[in-house]
Order: sequence, then C-alpha cells, then structure tokens
Amino acid sequence: MFTRVGISAYKTDLDNTIKFCAHLNHPEEKFKSIHVAGTNGKGSTSHMLAAILQKAGYKTGLYTSPHLKDFRERIRINGEMISGNEVVDFVSDNQDFIESLSPSFFEATVALAFDHFAKHQVDIAVIEVGLGGRLDSTNVITPELSVITNISYDHMNLLGNTLPEIAAEKAGIIKRNIPVVIGELQEDIVGVFLTKAQEQNSKIRFASNDWEIIQNEIVGKERKIKIKNQKQTFDLSLDLLGTYQLKNIKTVLTVIDELNQLGYKIFSEAISSALSQVKNLTGLMGRWQTLSEKPFIICDTGHNEDGIKEVLKNINSTPHQNLLMVIGMVKDKDISKILSLLPKNATYYFCAPILERAKPAKELETEAASFGLKGESFPSVLAALNAAKEHAKPGDLIFVGGSTFVVAEVI
Repeated sequence: MFTRVGISAYKTDLDNTIKFCAHLNHPEEKFKSIHVAGTNGKGSTSHMLAAILQKAGYKTGLYTSPHLKDFRERIRINGEMISGNEVVDFVSDNQDFIESLSPSFFEATVALAFDHFAKHQVDIAVIEVGLGGRLDSTNVITPELSVITNISYDHMNLLGNTLPEIAAEKAGIIKRNIPVVIGELQEDIVGVFLTKAQEQNSKIRFASNDWEIIQNEIVGKERKIKIKNQKQTFDLSLDLLGTYQLKNIKTVLTVIDELNQLGYKIFSEAISSALSQVKNLTGLMGRWQTLSEKPFIICDTGHNEDGIKEVLKNINSTPHQNLLMVIGMVKDKDISKILSLLPKNATYYFCAPILERAKPAKELETEAASFGLKGESFPSVLAALNAAKEHAKPGDLIFVGGSTFVVAEVI
C-alpha cells in the first residue's frame, strides 16, 4: 500500500492497471472524464469542478486521493461515497484475479473507481492523478480535457529533481487531440507543455493568463471575489477560504469554458451556486479549514515547499496574537526547505502521524531546532494538539499541518 510504505508501491509502468481494466471489461471506456494533475491544487480543483458539473445537472463521478478519514472518500458520485458493501463486493468478486495480479493498493483502488463509475453510468467523472502523471494508474483514460494545475517540488525521488523533469512527468497526461488547461504559466517550464501539446496536436490554454481578479475579500465564512476575462465577469462567493483558491478558481473557470466549447451546458448560475457550497456538495476537507473558534484552530493539508508558502500567506493574513504550530511530516521527503520557511516566532508542537512513513517527532524537533524553530515533541498528533490547546490564550492561533496524515488525525 502506497500510503503505508511509500515509494516501494510506485510502479514504473501501467501494465497492472491495463490488465485490471481488461479483466473488468474496460470500465474506463464507458464514461467521459476530466483528468487533473499538478503538484498543488489538484484536489481542490477536482472538487470544485465536480461540484459545478453536479449543479449543472450532470451525474458526476469524483476520484481523489488520499482520503482523510474514510477510504470511501476517494470514490464519489454526486458527492455520495461508494458504499462499504460495494467495496467488499468488488474485492470478493475479483479476489482470484487480484491475488494473481498482485496490484498495488492504488492500482486496485483506481480499478474499483472506474468500475463504480461505469456501473452507475455517470455522465462524466473528474479523475485526480495520484502521483506524477505519465505513469500514474489513472493515465489509462482518454478524457474530454486534461488539466495540470501547476508544477513545484514534491516527490523528487520519483519524478525528477528539476521543475522541467517534474513537468515532463505531469505532461504525460496530455493526450492526442485532447485540449489541455494549464493552471499557472511558469516561465521556466512553459516550453515543456507547449512542446508536448504541439506533439499531441492538443489545444493548450494557460488559465492564469485568461482571468483577472478585480475584487477579493473575506466576509464571514466566505471569500467574495469578482473575476473577469475578455468575455465575462463573475461575482462569486467561495466556501473555500484559502488564498491559493484564487489560483485554482482561474483554472476551474477556464476548464468550464472549454467544456462549454465542447458542447456541455454549464451556466453561470450553476457555477455560482456550486462554488459557494463545494464542501457540502463534494465532502472536501482539510483546505484552510477552521476546526474550532475557541481556541482558534485551523488545519491545512499543504505539505511541500509551495504548499507551505501558501499556508504561511494565509497565516499572515489571519489576525492573531501568538502562533502555535502542531507540525508532523513524513520521512521520505527532504524537509529542510520547508523548515527554513517556517516562522521562528511560533511555538512548535512536533508530532508524528500514525504511519510507517512518518518522521519520528523527536527527529523532527532536532532538525527543526537547527533552523531556529523552538518547541517540543509529543507522542501523538492528538497529544501535541491538546498541549497546544492548553497553552493557547484568547486571540492565539493554533495551526495543524505539515502532512496530509497529520490533518487526517484531527479532522
């Protein structure tokens, strides 16, 4: 299982997924799809797209990873998780084949998702890439549209040590004659995408060039924005408050525009309604999410260099007195860059999620100390959070994050 043992579960080909799909009579060919890759933002983008399609009247599948509390979060139709019985039946019905193929946890889950969407005859499914793109198990679909949110440093041991190398892996989802939307135009890698799109005869659009945000403020529990391009202006209320959603919204609106050009009928009313209730419609959790008002606790799943930069932007724009950081990380990543970004004036509560790949809290405390980060380590995520709660005074902010798996234990 990839979530348990990390890189040993990463496959260097799509053979198992292709064989599994053939065994299931190719469910991936029986529904339309949108394929979403990218280092950061692909989860939020996938959930927003699914919410909009759902509100526009399409029966919409949504496949994402990892889950936070319940495995079934990964596979939804119109926001409803796959039932436990359907998961059990799938494994039972295919047990002999699974034992002979020995697929990874991720390969089996992708096959389950595709089978579920085909059986329930979804109109369209939003499929989030697990890791990379070119060799990801999801990359057996031929989508209506491919989406790549952005490129930054993550999983370098698998995807490459430079941004162009990582971009080339993500660009592997660009299919022949299928349009692609790139979320952010990044000068040092734009050529990778332009070259791949030209090779594949694929129309390419850069969402960050298409849209301009002309108004942006937090009002209560909503982010209100006015956003325009050359053709239209939207006044939107977003229930996702993170500053990084301003990048994602440009990607989402560009994708919707492309889908409408392909013949879909997605009107502004559906867009506005969906974006004000993404969490309710799709079950999205862990994105700049307020867990408690008193004490004031916020969590976020941002866990790589760019993700942490966005978290810090949000912290800096959130009024607070003292900052208490409940932080845990995994050990198969270079965390020095992340530690160098974290504020030295915060008090740290280091912890390790319940995970084989977790970095021991004491090791994290020692490494963090070399970057001037002061705090102590705790035997569990909840112990660290409880200690932070005890120390927090009115007006203080407790932030929980550093890893998706840390957030999963507090949500």
